[in-house]
Amino acid sequence: MRGIALAVSLLLLAGCASAGPTTVAGVAHELRQRGVDPASVVVPFEVTDEMHTWVHSQVPDSGSPEQRLELLLTAIVSADGLGLTYEGGSTSTAREAFASRKANCLGFTSLFVGLARELGIPAFYLGVDDVERFERDGDLLVISGHVSAGFGMGGGKIKILEFTEAPKAEYRHIRRLDDLTAIALYHSNHGAELLRAGRLNEALPWLRKAVVIGPELGDAWIDLGVGLRRAGDLAGAEAAYRKALEVNPEGAAAYQNLAALLRLRGHSKEADDLMALSTRASGQNPFSYLALGDLSLSQGRLDEARRFYRRAMWLNRDDPEPYAALGLAALAGGWSRGSPRKPSRGNPREEHEIAHAAPDDERPGADGLRQHHGGRGAGGGGERRPRRALPGQRHAHHGERLHQRRRAGAAPGLQALAGGAGPLRSQPAALPAQPHR
Repeated sequence: MRGIALAVSLLLLAGCASAGPTTVAGVAHELRQRGVDPASVVVPFEVTDEMHTWVHSQVPDSGSPEQRLELLLTAIVSADGLGLTYEGGSTSTAREAFASRKANCLGFTSLFVGLARELGIPAFYLGVDDVERFERDGDLLVISGHVSAGFGMGGGKIKILEFTEAPKAEYRHIRRLDDLTAIALYHSNHGAELLRAGRLNEALPWLRKAVVIGPELGDAWIDLGVGLRRAGDLAGAEAAYRKALEVNPEGAAAYQNLAALLRLRGHSKEADDLMALSTRASGQNPFSYLALGDLSLSQGRLDEARRFYRRAMWLNRDDPEPYAALGLAALAGGWSRGSPRKPSRGNPREEHEIAHAAPDDERPGADGLRQHHGGRGAGGGGERRPRRALPGQRHAHHGERLHQRRRAGAAPGLQALAGGAGPLRSQPAALPAQPHR
């Protein structure tokens, strides 16, 4: 087996999500808090009594956590142990991987996390934002992300488990995933697999459940949008894509899928503006949220604009811009006596305050639009704010993306597709006469 190794990363995880509940009972409690029946949810890292007995027979209770993790890894992959082998395809749970002795990287991560916790070692899922692969599947483009397992070593260091045949990469952007996010990734990935197999009616319940379990998981909203569009629910798909942008404005897939849908529905100007914003988007940059809020405000979606502005304020409370923007949103509500509407184009004052275009030095050139699938295209928090309603340029891509995680784990959207994880994007030429993505 090539490419299986434990590596130490010195990347700091300060500010990342906590590991969350580490027991099935803890997960059940968290699910109930979100209004989800635990009995209706698949917990991918849950282990059986047989697995509990096996892991304790393979790994002694003595020794450091690092030594015991090394022994666990050896027991999982060695021929005289579990003999697990890599197999792309559908994403498995820990139970399924243990029974079949085969797993893709998300399945392996679930198995490793579940067994490590049985040993009393609080391993967790890691999302890796540096790695993406692209694969055409009919009229869909699958963008595959990467997930692996990690263990905190103290001092901001983590030990990263790799289970892939690809050469080991130096990761710069990793994030610790809490258990509910990992569960949501599994459901989203499984829904994506069903969607790719043409089983739309079976896919939708999984995709819907994913966003309930992980409402802050942008990729899950993207995948749900793809499913709803294929089901003919264009309004529902648009709402899902907008939610994806709200929770994570740094991913190109939400911009591209929403822009394609808006263009299909005759809103080419807003589609162009979205694609212009996508080149400078960043989930940690408050100005990304301000720019998205400006665009929502210019289109009369006041509640959506306020949510973007509040996120910008949360990221940078010392900046007066979000407060001023919230004031403009309140003023816009007053103009319409409480009901959202677009600012009138005949009022020069309104035009200047609400739909002010970007200065010339901030406008992207004709060839300036790029897809930043890693979401790192924007500068730091000190960059100039892209002002209201950017004119933008028409983007070459008009299809959808479905997020999946195949390679070592789960992914942001359709995580956990065998062999890769990422968003699916359909190409316009392949669209049916009556779009139903």
